[in-house]
Amino acid sequence: MISTRPENRPKVTEAAAAATLQVEVIADLICPWCYLGKRRLADALAAVRGPSHVRWVPFQLNPAMPDEGMPLEDYLRERFGDPTTLEPAMAELTRRGLAEGVHFRFDRIARIPNTLNAHRLMRFAEASGANTSALAEDLMTGFFEQGLNIADQDVLAEIGKRQGMPAAGVLATLGDESGRQAVLSQEAQVRQTGVSGVPDFLVNRRLLVVGAQSTATLIDVFDRAMFGDDSNYPVSETVH
Repeated sequence: MISTRPENRPKVTEAAAAATLQVEVIADLICPWCYLGKRRLADALAAVRGPSHVRWVPFQLNPAMPDEGMPLEDYLRERFGDPTTLEPAMAELTRRGLAEGVHFRFDRIARIPNTLNAHRLMRFAEASGANTSALAEDLMTGFFEQGLNIADQDVLAEIGKRQGMPAAGVLATLGDESGRQAVLSQEAQVRQTGVSGVPDFLVNRRLLVVGAQSTATLIDVFDRAMFGDDSNYPVSETVH
């Protein structure tokens, strides 16, 4: 693994320092590992301190989910069988979340929502110049920590207002069929590349980090993406 200690990092030239790190985050907003991955990404970007641009790419873990969503217990039973068998995994997620400042409250989640509307809001935020990473944080916090239904248009309008988007604009975009089709088309393109699980992080359009890897691993990948293949640093097996 690449050392992140200053003495072991490559010398930063003026040109490299001016370069912008591009990260495309492929994620679903009700994926707990995406929430952890987002926090680790933020820490990694803060550590490298250079200019960066993050773009969020939609992916639905449950594309056939009814518009009204599904009760949590019914969803877990349908997908995994006996929900009680998931209790150790949820406890482990809760433990890992605390290490990232995430407070999973699965007890507050009544329904698993269809996330298409949330992805449509993310697209609107990007087009509006709003902070999409901050919006993703609000959506994930709302769902995982407050138990909000992030498919509900009024809930999304309220969350959108926190990032400077007028409620009327949010509601209008959620009623726009062309926007819905644009998100579905973008997701279909992602699936055609072979992506079947999230989160994934495409760095500078050349290195794909698979899964919610550690902050250190992300920093390693950023080094390689910025300083090129001539680096003598290895690439993690989680990177393609």
